[in-house]
Parts: sequence; structure tokens; C-alpha cells
Amino acid sequence: MSERLQPGDTAPAFTLPDADGKDVSLADHKGRKVIVYFYPKALTPGCTKQACDFTDNIDLLAAAGYDVIGVSPDKPEQLAKFREQEHLKVTLVGDPSKEVLAAYGAYGEKQSYGKTVTGVIRSTFVVDEEGLIEHAFYNVRATGHVAKIIKDLKI
Repeated sequence: MSERLQPGDTAPAFTLPDADGKDVSLADHKGRKVIVYFYPKALTPGCTKQACDFTDNIDLLAAAGYDVIGVSPDKPEQLAKFREQEHLKVTLVGDPSKEVLAAYGAYGEKQSYGKTVTGVIRSTFVVDEEGLIEHAFYNVRATGHVAKIIKDLKI
């Protein structure tokens, strides 16, 4: 597993395809705060709940100066299906190689139903305007996490 990121670390740069196959880079958001969240798989119950929670709060987050990017190992076609089916407003990007997931420490060993498995570690990062990690949350729960972020960021 990759090392976990800490507040003050430089957020690893990335360019990944979105649901429409267009490249999205963290650098595109320089000068704005970005919430980058990593989730295991599109169209699964927990990931759907989390993506819908971000979508439900996207206007509030945007008004406070935050962009939101969701990252999973899914291919753009799956992300497009997820976005359409759930009417998502967040930017979804795919990392099938899992390189970006690993760079953020969001891929590796984790506990799942009492067993140690290798997979995506549900994680969220708040990146400041300069590209530095402001907050790093690992092993987050899908339900209630967005409300916690809003509270922690005092939005």
C-alpha cells in the first residue's frame, strides 16, 4: 500500500478520463479548492449513496468555493451509465490502472467483512487552491460522510 497523505502534502497530480472520455486534471482546478473522493465501484449501493449525497450538496459546496471530483477504477462508459442513471452532478473520472488511487494511498489492503482484501479504500481529500492537501480522510463511510465534510469545513 502507498503511504497515506497528510495535511500539507502536495496533492498528487492526475489527468484521468471523465464519463464522456474527456481528460480532467487536478491542475485544471488550480486556484479553487477541490474535494477529491475515491470510491470502489459505480452503481453499487454505498457508492451510489455517496455520489448522490455529493450531488445533493453540490450547489452548497460550489458556493463555498469547492469543486468535487469522484475517482474510481471504472471505465468512462460505466461512469456515464452511473451519472445518467443516478442524475449525478459531480465530475466522475476513471482510474482503471489504479495509479492515482495508489498515489493517494486509496488503494491497498483493507478489511471487508472480517477478511483482509486488496481494493479501493474509500477516502476523501480536500485540496487547497495551491494544490496542497488540507484534509485527508481514510476509511470513510459512504453514508453521512458528505455531511461530516460540510461540518468539518464549516460550510
